[in-house]
Amino acid sequence: MPELPEVETIARTLKPQLEGRTILSVHLLWKRTLATPSPRAFASRIAGQKVLDVGRRAKFLHVRLSKDNLFIHLRMSGDLRVEKTRHKPAKHDRLIVDLSGNKTLVFNDTRKFGRVWLTDDPQDVIGGLGPEPFDPEFTPRILYSRLQAHRRQIKPLLLDQSFLAGMGNIYTDEALHLAGIHPLVESDKISLKKAEKLFYAIRTVLEAGITHNGASIDWVYRGGDFQNYFRVYGRTGEPCPVCRTAIKRINVGQRGTHFCPKCQRRI
Repeated sequence: MPELPEVETIARTLKPQLEGRTILSVHLLWKRTLATPSPRAFASRIAGQKVLDVGRRAKFLHVRLSKDNLFIHLRMSGDLRVEKTRHKPAKHDRLIVDLSGNKTLVFNDTRKFGRVWLTDDPQDVIGGLGPEPFDPEFTPRILYSRLQAHRRQIKPLLLDQSFLAGMGNIYTDEALHLAGIHPLVESDKISLKKAEKLFYAIRTVLEAGITHNGASIDWVYRGGDFQNYFRVYGRTGEPCPVCRTAIKRINVGQRGTHFCPKCQRRI
């Protein structure tokens, strides 16, 4: 599933292609792709609206329109692309958006888990999300306070989008290694000093991911090369880049988790 850096890369790629264009019509090819409103209301409301901006909130793509907000979550296999000419539906295309200037936005989703929302109030979709890692108001002290307010293993907590928005399996493993924190440590056992290290580790790995246009580790997202700079993720049995100890893999909350048993001791 694309995480914050991959979604940010997609948003930055789509922005110059979509901004300023008017939506002419939509073709919903898989009804369950649309979370809200009804297909009929979606088609009538969105037609004629102008794309004002394309951005990201957590793992959601946010297309701000002249009246409404279009949110897209790619989930496991979603992909967005802009065609230069009118597009004939291809296999796994779920939504086609015809735009002015002879452009077409295509949402392709092999596994059908991706979802689209059209709403006049963004809080209807993203209101339950936690803070953004790059929000200027999000500080090491705030992270520490939030950690202390829970008694959960740190890996699943960081994956909880209501706790911190945008983190996924890859960047959580990378950040925990950089901060020297074992993935099974309970959050309220993390000291202020360690919380500060974790805060800057999260920002560091996310910034690196964005710089490298995300990570391409399977057929779903092929846009970046951050996979060539992984510290621990997917490197089971390989030497830790810090101490050369073999990287271990365990399951935490049903998620494959990679860490260094020496650099990330469970205290």
